[in-house]
Amino acid sequence: MIEYIFFDAAFSDRFAERARTLGLSCTQRSDNMGFVVAIPEDPDEAIEDELEAFYEALQEEQAELINAAEEEGHRHLAGFRLELPDGRQSMVPLEPDVANRLLAAFSLDEIHDLFALVARHALDPQDVSLCHCDAANG
Repeated sequence: MIEYIFFDAAFSDRFAERARTLGLSCTQRSDNMGFVVAIPEDPDEAIEDELEAFYEALQEEQAELINAAEEEGHRHLAGFRLELPDGRQSMVPLEPDVANRLLAAFSLDEIHDLFALVARHALDPQDVSLCHCDAANG
């Protein structure tokens, strides 16, 4: 599945409706990141291009709303849930533009893995040279 994340349910609903009008089945769910719309892997290239363009337009619209709210004195944050090595969970608050940049480059699983690796090393720092580290095991 290809997943698209939104910080507002209305944008998620608009994206899902567009996917359906293009003939794609999709699922919607909310999680600790926001609102996720998932479509099947490997849609037709033209449909995928149209959906990507629509997603980018919705992201810009969402960013404009956030910026307008900030100008009015409201502050918005996005967040990623982080599982600490001892099993506790914590929320990492981020500015929405930083969260959007992360989501543009990494999948949700990759972001969670990255944050877990940082947490593990922050809570149990090793004074070891990088040449002695095993990158696959963090």
